[in-house]
Amino acid sequence: MKMARDIDLSQARIVVPLRGGGEQPECSRPVAITKPDARWPEAIIVTVALWFFVLLIYLPAIVDRHAGDSWQSIALDASTLLMSAALALTLFPLFRIVARWPTIARLAILAAAVVLVSTIQTTFDLLFTGWIAQNVDASWSSIPRDLSRAYRTIFNYACIFSVNLTLFQLMFTRRRELRGERQLAEARWAAQQAQLTALRFQLNPHFLFNTLNAISSMIVTGRNRDAEDMTDRLSSFLRASLSSDPTELVPLDTELAMIEEYLEIEAIRFGDRLVIDIPCTTEAGEVLVPSFLLQPLVENAIKYGVGPSSKQVTIAVSAEIQGPDLVLRVEDDGAAEADKAKPAGTGVGLENVRRRLDAVYGADASLEAGPLSPGFGVTIKVPLNTSPLRFPTRG
Repeated sequence: MKMARDIDLSQARIVVPLRGGGEQPECSRPVAITKPDARWPEAIIVTVALWFFVLLIYLPAIVDRHAGDSWQSIALDASTLLMSAALALTLFPLFRIVARWPTIARLAILAAAVVLVSTIQTTFDLLFTGWIAQNVDASWSSIPRDLSRAYRTIFNYACIFSVNLTLFQLMFTRRRELRGERQLAEARWAAQQAQLTALRFQLNPHFLFNTLNAISSMIVTGRNRDAEDMTDRLSSFLRASLSSDPTELVPLDTELAMIEEYLEIEAIRFGDRLVIDIPCTTEAGEVLVPSFLLQPLVENAIKYGVGPSSKQVTIAVSAEIQGPDLVLRVEDDGAAEADKAKPAGTGVGLENVRRRLDAVYGADASLEAGPLSPGFGVTIKVPLNTSPLRFPTRG
């Protein structure tokens, strides 16, 4: 067996066999929500903002009402809005209590509360005006304090308090929507993790089945020494495989090192019939990829390219960066006759790779597969500037 690691890929051609299809789930890892949907800090902010806006609207009328009076009179009149903001905030605990009540009952309770606080505010205004007129500024005696003004004032306050409640509702609805979206994303992320774990662990029995078959054949044909050596290498390879996180991203160099270990196992089986070439640029070797992404591709090249051929077959596993993409290829130059004789198989390995690419990168990753002259090859392109799912990484 010949194995080489080449740094310069200017003349290299890169291919990876890949077939099959998969679904593209959407996924991101959200933060768990533990706070209530209706929150005090937001309620205070929207209430203060609303009543400050009301002050700006009514300020010209207040100034006109106290024309000729000192600025203290204007400030005292405007200060009643502090009482209004405080009363509006007393509605918030009630709003939180009835937030999930039936709509009709909830509207009835809140409407009654609005009328009550509007009446309290109007009564306060009338009493405050009378007290100021008697004890602070006699000019306030000219401000109307009759029943007709009280009705009009109650109506105005009811409108503003209703707007305040509407802002509470908008705040609550938006927060609840965000919570629902994040909970849905959390569920999708959990499902995605489970899917990728299952896909990754699917590779071990697939690879193990093929290797044990090879060991069994060696024993039957009397190649006991080779079978023993292959068993030792298989044990080492599986130990490294099972110790890795099935959903982690690893540097491509780490992935190619595992491919070399796998091919050393196959080299015992095929001897001089198998030639391996693994060129990879330094830049490409640092890119993170899903662990064990390439193994089933190389395994298929062994199974369909080397296995049926009686001649020497070269398997090239190459990687380089081309523009915005990391380009991976695996290709074999197995004889055309061997390609025609390929067994149908289960397609587990190639389907697994396609689905893992779709799951991690979605539509941002692409692949092309087809026959060579001779042999077979597939190209995978992984974008460098698009973040994959937020999986653990290992450097």
